Amino acid sequence: MSENEERVNVGKKLREAREKKGLTLDDLQQATKIQKRYLIAIEGEKFDELPGDFYVRAFVKQYADTVGLDGNTLLKDYDDDLPQTKTAEYSNHLAQAVETRTGNRQPTVDRARRYLPTVIIAVVVVIILGAIWATAIVRNRQDAATKIDSSSVSVSGESSKKSSSSSSSSKSSSSSSKAAKLEFTAANRTTSSVTLSTTSSLTKDTDMTIKASGQAWTSVTVDGTSKLSKALTTNSTSTVSLPKGAQTVVLTLGNASATTVKIGDQTLDLTDSGKYANTRTVTIKFGATTTASSSASSTSTSAASSSVATTTNSTSTTATTNTSTQSSSTR
Repeated sequence: MSENEERVNVGKKLREAREKKGLTLDDLQQATKIQKRYLIAIEGEKFDELPGDFYVRAFVKQYADTVGLDGNTLLKDYDDDLPQTKTAEYSNHLAQAVETRTGNRQPTVDRARRYLPTVIIAVVVVIILGAIWATAIVRNRQDAATKIDSSSVSVSGESSKKSSSSSSSSKSSSSSSKAAKLEFTAANRTTSSVTLSTTSSLTKDTDMTIKASGQAWTSVTVDGTSKLSKALTTNSTSTVSLPKGAQTVVLTLGNASATTVKIGDQTLDLTDSGKYANTRTVTIKFGATTTASSSASSTSTSAASSSVATTTNSTSTTATTNTSTQSSSTR
């Protein structure tokens, strides 16, 4: 058998085995990772088209193993027909080539395992950073809550002080209003007039309310100034503002029994509980104590002056009488 026939027999044997397996050159390329043009060159015994002698034996062995033949046996049978690659260097290259081809078909899971430590480290770092961030947020919220509580305590304290102050002011105001309550005393009452006096003075503007339970004509004069003059109808009400420091208020009533008068919260007794139903003139005097004291002082002064004058007159009369008596005796 000639050398060319043996070479053809090697390529033919490999091609027949491939066809028997039902594999195309594309299928074989996918399985062996050997380029299709090299597979065609092997089947055609055109070994010079391969990258080198080392790749001839490596590719032939891998081709044979893939199509169901024993690659090592095939290499031995056609050892003389294939390029010689029996040195240690070619053996190492062959082993590395086989391992590389196998490594290319390594499952994706194995690749993931190589990256697993890196992934774990990255996850741990992210968790630590997240914990630090969450701790910072919690501390900020706690600090904010503490500040709010402190502000609430301060505001509550100030509110309590203000409440105490307001309470004290209310008590003072209440005491003042009680102290300033008007109490009137009736004097100089006749069938048609009465004078109502109070020792208190008007320390502020005060409303005087006049209400009629029937037809009633009414007029009001304050310290000589007319403030009201009108006829009140049944169940009607009029209000007159008495200025601070007012001293004398004069009411002229057309129907006293049907008229109710209030100064502040004090109701005036105009008719002495109905005994003087025809009371027409009501004179109201504020700060009557001062006025009474002045009148008493004036009266005392007048009385003292009269007494002195009387004494002087008596002395003069006595002196004159004595003089006349002496003159008569001399004569």
